[in-house]
Amino acid sequence: MTIRKKAKRTKIGLLAATAASLVPAYSLGQAERTIEEVVVRGHKINLVGEASSASEGVVSQEEIAIRPLLRTGEVLETVPGLVATQHSGPGKANQYFLRGFNLDHGNDFATFVDAMPVNMRTHGHGQGYTDLNFIIPELVGEIVYKKGSYYPGVGDFSGTGTAQMRVTNRLDQNTLKLGSDFGEENWRRLLAAGQVSTGETAALIYGAEVETTDGHWDDIETDLERKNLWLKQGWESGDDRFGITFMGYDNSWNSADQIPQRAVDQGLITEHGSINNTSGGQSSRYSLSGSWERSLSEGSLRAAVYAIDYQMDLFADFTYFTEQPAGELSLPTGQTSDQHHQVDDRLIYGWDVAWTQDDQWGGMEVRNTLGTQMRYDDIEKVGIYRVQARERTGVYRIDAVEEWSLGLYWENEINWTDNFRTVSGLRYDYYDFSVDPLEADFEPSLAVNGGEADADIVTASTSFIYTLSDSLETYLSLGEGFHSNDARGTTITLDPVTGEPLPQVDPLVPTFGYELGLRGYWDSLNASVALWSLDIDSELVFVGDTGSTEDTGVGSERYGVEVTAYYYLSDAWTFDFEYAWSKAQLKEKMDGSDAIPGALEHVFSAGVNTKWTDDFYSNFRVRHFGEYPLDGGAMADASTIANLRLAYNIRDNLAVNLDVLNIFDSDDRDIQYFYESQLPGEPAPVEDYHFHIFEPRGYHLTVEYSF
Repeated sequence: MTIRKKAKRTKIGLLAATAASLVPAYSLGQAERTIEEVVVRGHKINLVGEASSASEGVVSQEEIAIRPLLRTGEVLETVPGLVATQHSGPGKANQYFLRGFNLDHGNDFATFVDAMPVNMRTHGHGQGYTDLNFIIPELVGEIVYKKGSYYPGVGDFSGTGTAQMRVTNRLDQNTLKLGSDFGEENWRRLLAAGQVSTGETAALIYGAEVETTDGHWDDIETDLERKNLWLKQGWESGDDRFGITFMGYDNSWNSADQIPQRAVDQGLITEHGSINNTSGGQSSRYSLSGSWERSLSEGSLRAAVYAIDYQMDLFADFTYFTEQPAGELSLPTGQTSDQHHQVDDRLIYGWDVAWTQDDQWGGMEVRNTLGTQMRYDDIEKVGIYRVQARERTGVYRIDAVEEWSLGLYWENEINWTDNFRTVSGLRYDYYDFSVDPLEADFEPSLAVNGGEADADIVTASTSFIYTLSDSLETYLSLGEGFHSNDARGTTITLDPVTGEPLPQVDPLVPTFGYELGLRGYWDSLNASVALWSLDIDSELVFVGDTGSTEDTGVGSERYGVEVTAYYYLSDAWTFDFEYAWSKAQLKEKMDGSDAIPGALEHVFSAGVNTKWTDDFYSNFRVRHFGEYPLDGGAMADASTIANLRLAYNIRDNLAVNLDVLNIFDSDDRDIQYFYESQLPGEPAPVEDYHFHIFEPRGYHLTVEYSF
């Protein structure tokens, strides 16, 4: 067995802080010193003639700013049909659902901040892990989303689509925000954000955030300590634009995880209780990224590089005593339990470079884009330990992993006539995996599970777009995407828990999708309809909780319809409506059923924004998803939640807003599962519903001062 040693590394954050103090930024002008009048024109961007599918959209900063948010990860719910839930503490990544997929914590949906990927490959908790707690919503300039697998510029995790959050290049005012609640939650949030001129054509965008809370849960103080710092600078020189961005994030928390229904029915705990009150974790993310854009006479060049330093420690106990010998059940005093500790410690490096050229082919306008993307994950340690009350007692599996990929793509857009155009693409990706089992404190990981693997894949896509008028456009899109599997699954030989032989997973799993869509844009209405289908070859996944692979045994197919509409009655009243219906099924029945656990069939969301006066507005939102299948033929209940924001400008430089979260105090389930667990006094594991309830009604008051 080879044990890899590394020299002590210098935090990227120290380098970034130095660089950020030396480099000027985009010219943003002097900051305004008054709070702007709130005019909500979200989704007021006309994409007719620009988009290549009906499932593309842009979410403006104004739209993000007016939404009442309980968790940072809910910014992705601005993507129509996407649901972000939580089954654990506030520092853990959200669980996402879209187009009939239980995306877990992000698999099959690619998320970026500028050019930096957020999804984590070969992660300690799950493949594609997407933790958005490092996001400062006020500094997100826009979110560009593209659903489906028809976009050659996106590689890994591209099955259901992608969302790119772009850090703002302009803030019209410097602000100081102080938030507090009215109850026992003890929620506090402090944000300082704005811009500082550093020259005639330069300015610094900054944001510093601290958030704390004790939470709403019985016997557990959440004890959240979330800290963020963003610095973005850049400069312009002729046709060149440069930028550098530093992000620093650190968080720690305690978790109230999902609980079994029978424990509530028996009176052992309330719906806000916990079986094991020592769950929680800590996580950090430091990044430094640089960008360069150059305008050419008939095109453009853009390039970005990034480095990310990421760490996570996660403690959880979902089954309680299923692994304990008879007579050793002792929670909470003795802390004998099934608790595990998942770890992840890595550095990530990468680039994203693209050259775009406009041309004429036989009198037709043509645009070609050639791009290359590289990502290298240098994972010092990833795996899972056995623990009791966060103290290590054993190990399931600990590895060092090196994983890198190189992608090349070409996108071609041809305007055949004034009304008809095509957008086609071709992409090639190569992956290399190296897994090195590590010695642990208690016992070694299985050396036979180490090794090397590599794989490549070619994907293609095309869209046919016909413009009926300046306000109406139709689309037919089809294409391939893929997701990578956990590197440990590509070299595994024996189950690290049972020692039984296990099959190795396919390193890269392709998807194929197609879509028929219609988009309309008028002065008061922006609407789209999409009929879509998606086929995936394999549902093989790596299970981070046990260090093993899990196989559904067959491929799957999904199809559905999505309807979105944004209506502007007047400057005082705007409405949005989103409905998604999805059907997900296995290609062959398993245990008599072809249903896929966790696949949401009906998702509905709507919002009403009202500008009552020049200084007072409100935003009301509701989200609903219907019953959905779980393991073993069980069904999860439907769930509905509503939130309200009231905002008032007291004077030019002082404003206040009140978020009423879960306004109707719903006790619906944020998320549900069906699996075996064992409680004290039970002789054997019992199949049961396990759920995480909505947090009760909360009142978050924020005072904003401009300076």
